[in-house]
Amino acid sequence: MDERFRTSMAAGYELDEPALELGAPMHDDELAPDLRVRLALSMVNRHGLIAGATGTGKTKTLQLLAGQLSDAGVPVFVADVKGDLSGLAAPGDAANPKVQERCASIGWTFTPRAHPVEFLSLSGARGAQVRATVSSFGPLLLGKVLDLNETQTSVLSLVFKYCDDNDLPLLDLADLETTLKYLTSDEGKPILADYGGMSPATVGVILRAIITTQQEGAGPFFGEPEFDVEDLLRTTADGKGIITALELADVMDKPRLFSTFMLWMLAQLYAQLPEVGDLPKPKLTFFFDEAHLLFDDASEALMDQVERTVRLVRSKAVGVYFVTQAPTDVPSSVLAQLGNRVQHALRAFTPDDADALRKTARTFPMTDFYDVERQITGLGTGEALITVLTPRGVPSPLAATRLGPPDSLMAALDPTLFASVARGGELAVKYATAVDRESAHELISRRIAAAKAASAAATGTAPAGSELTAAQRRSAAAAARRAETAARQAETRARREAAQAERERARAEAAQKREAERTQREIIRAGTRVLTSRSTQGLIRGVFDTFFGKR
Repeated sequence: MDERFRTSMAAGYELDEPALELGAPMHDDELAPDLRVRLALSMVNRHGLIAGATGTGKTKTLQLLAGQLSDAGVPVFVADVKGDLSGLAAPGDAANPKVQERCASIGWTFTPRAHPVEFLSLSGARGAQVRATVSSFGPLLLGKVLDLNETQTSVLSLVFKYCDDNDLPLLDLADLETTLKYLTSDEGKPILADYGGMSPATVGVILRAIITTQQEGAGPFFGEPEFDVEDLLRTTADGKGIITALELADVMDKPRLFSTFMLWMLAQLYAQLPEVGDLPKPKLTFFFDEAHLLFDDASEALMDQVERTVRLVRSKAVGVYFVTQAPTDVPSSVLAQLGNRVQHALRAFTPDDADALRKTARTFPMTDFYDVERQITGLGTGEALITVLTPRGVPSPLAATRLGPPDSLMAALDPTLFASVARGGELAVKYATAVDRESAHELISRRIAAAKAASAAATGTAPAGSELTAAQRRSAAAAARRAETAARQAETRARREAAQAERERARAEAAQKREAERTQREIIRAGTRVLTSRSTQGLIRGVFDTFFGKR
């Protein structure tokens, strides 16, 4: 083997700090099993890309990295599109001939190991049910989820403000629907005078967007108990990072559901995690398997959120890795933020494929040891071109690498074992039972029913389908009068308190202004006394004599 190559690899990947072991470098089909290609643990939060054609070993590379990160005490989140990442929860097969052959060729010590895994599900069928409340989205983020324009989003903000002012929790989509319908009804229209009003046509657009979202499977996602993103940062009692796998195999025909969850989770994660700068190891690492599916069906809002998160979340000690077929599947604005790269083989069967291959080859660092374009097409399964950021912040030498096998099972878990692991997780217990507490839907429905009953009592008629006795009518009428009186008193009290607060603010400002004027007068008087005193005048004459000479 070329000695210059060995020297370059040894210098480029020699580290004196904890690192992830990726494999052994190779040159001209010759391996260097005594050398290792490594990624420093402190540089994992520089984000990365794992790319390659179908069947080249991308998912196994993800398993290799996720398992080592877990062993190093780093929590991991993986978006498992096909379901085969569930094998992280079971030890690998040491008797597998391919595993033995790979380990022998690169001098790799293989120790089968299962990793702590928790399963999440957007449908509730393949893990702990993930939920979020409507109020946690806020009007702006929810407007993006519903694809609303600026005017429609402003109406949504009005609804949120009304619910905040009136203690009406917005927990699920039914709460939002009921509130919108109430505010545009005859009972709710007078309320809108204080909030600016809303067009029935705009409300109709919002309601249709909500129905579309429900039909695409997002209904069960909104509700309680709300998923706590801090649950992604857990470790076991012996210090291993817990791998949280979001199982998506049963909802990939519902792209809006996936986009909605990702948009919410990225926003929550960025908002809650503190700035920590560079740490010896990341606090959390994300892996998005089959990321091209994420970007193909992603809304513009999700694209903006992903780009913003990748740009800013590094300083919160979070690493984000996209696993996809071709680098061109990931937007250029996102690719520009990635520092670590594992490029498996690409195939060029069409002119477009050949063009994409040439573009990909030009994005690698310059090297004296490889014809990059030819090397990419000549890589075997489980081999990749690797370049990572070193602790000095510079790219490592490009290394064609034969990767080590993951220590966990390289296949999906048996359905029985999967069900057992999924049910036995702490998150499954924590989020198993939906909570339907009293919220906007129930409160507004009750108010409407009470108003109808009061109206019926006042006119002496009963609502359809009910019979009211004279005593009930008198009671309802009295309740309506009491409610009206209480409302007037509350309004009067609010106006009185607002006027009193305004008077106190005006008095405080006037007192502050008088104090400032008094202080200014005192300073002027003191300055005048100093300047007119004989000692000061003598001092000034002495200074002038010194600078200009005494005459």
